Amino acid sequence: MKTKTGTTSKGRPDFLLLVLIILLVGFGLVMVFSSSSSIAVADSRYNYDSLYFLKRQIMFAFFGLIGMFACMNMPYLSFQKGIGMLYIVGSLGLLAIVPFIATEVHGARSWLYIGSFGIQPTEFAKLALILYLGRLIAKKGETFRDFKRGLLPVFIILGLFCGLIMKQPDLGGCVIIATTAAFMMVGGGANLKQLATSGLVAVTGFVLFLAVSALFDSDASSYRINRFTSYLHPLDTAQESGFHLVRSLGALGHGGLTGAGFGQSVQKLDYLPFPYNDFIFAIIAEEFGFIGSVVFLLVFLLFLWRGLIVALRCPDTYGTVVGTGIVGLIGFQAFINIGGVIGAIPITGVTLPFISYGGSSIIVVLLCMGVLLSISREYYRSDRTVKASSR
Repeated sequence: MKTKTGTTSKGRPDFLLLVLIILLVGFGLVMVFSSSSSIAVADSRYNYDSLYFLKRQIMFAFFGLIGMFACMNMPYLSFQKGIGMLYIVGSLGLLAIVPFIATEVHGARSWLYIGSFGIQPTEFAKLALILYLGRLIAKKGETFRDFKRGLLPVFIILGLFCGLIMKQPDLGGCVIIATTAAFMMVGGGANLKQLATSGLVAVTGFVLFLAVSALFDSDASSYRINRFTSYLHPLDTAQESGFHLVRSLGALGHGGLTGAGFGQSVQKLDYLPFPYNDFIFAIIAEEFGFIGSVVFLLVFLLFLWRGLIVALRCPDTYGTVVGTGIVGLIGFQAFINIGGVIGAIPITGVTLPFISYGGSSIIVVLLCMGVLLSISREYYRSDRTVKASSR
């Protein structure tokens, strides 16, 4: 296990990682405009303003960038102490009250509204869990490889988060948080045999939970079954549960090799639901084609690779585990979103990080980037550089 290090001087943030973040945010703003303008300009709910979604997303990104630069300039070890604890208590509190006071949207109570602005507590809980599990794993040190003193407490905290999220219910958010925690446990040096066995037991228990809950909630059960069957045979349910996937695949087909051209998507013209949110990758594929989609994915993979390098370079366990969790969160959520859009996995209704429209999503992603950039500064600290050059 790595040892804890001091923060006597500030290093520069990782330049390549920062540039990639800005590029992805900028591209996301461009695609939000392209995918939403034709909808907003024809709808009175958006004041017939083609820039309605873009202006809101710029505002969200602005606040997110402020949070990112603020976190970047804080010693990342401060998140291990009071700040992290304050954040997790607030997140758990919001998750606990959401099922009772939240507005129901598409069958789930996941949103708290303040006027016209919605807050999704599950998004903020993702970062809270990463910060707390990083603290817990780092504190345990070598005892983390012991099941009772290491993995079990982590599973208890994870179970608390997942249980509260499933009360909404938000299956996609639950799966993403559980997978992120698994990345962190691997990064923290968990016994892989114990982790695999525990994961198998957890998955089995979760499936049994879904089966039992189906006996008491037939509507939710039929909804999940329809999601799965539409994934297997989308054309058979093209006008029902398979509608989203069929339209999404139509966008990919129309894009072809080189794309229809920027702004020339057909599916965004009120054919594909939520083209600026869950299905924004379908619009990318339609307008920029296979070649443009591959370029975008390569840039995204470069970002993930650089983020992982930053995490592994950190000289202490807390930074490595938190960094691994952040990269795992962004990477897996992107996989879930894109996999659903192209029909590789069932659609779960999660956003594409950096790109999709949504205040909670972009703000939390940029806060995560601030923490990751703060971790990168430890590697470039001047006193570390001097010590290395004097050897």
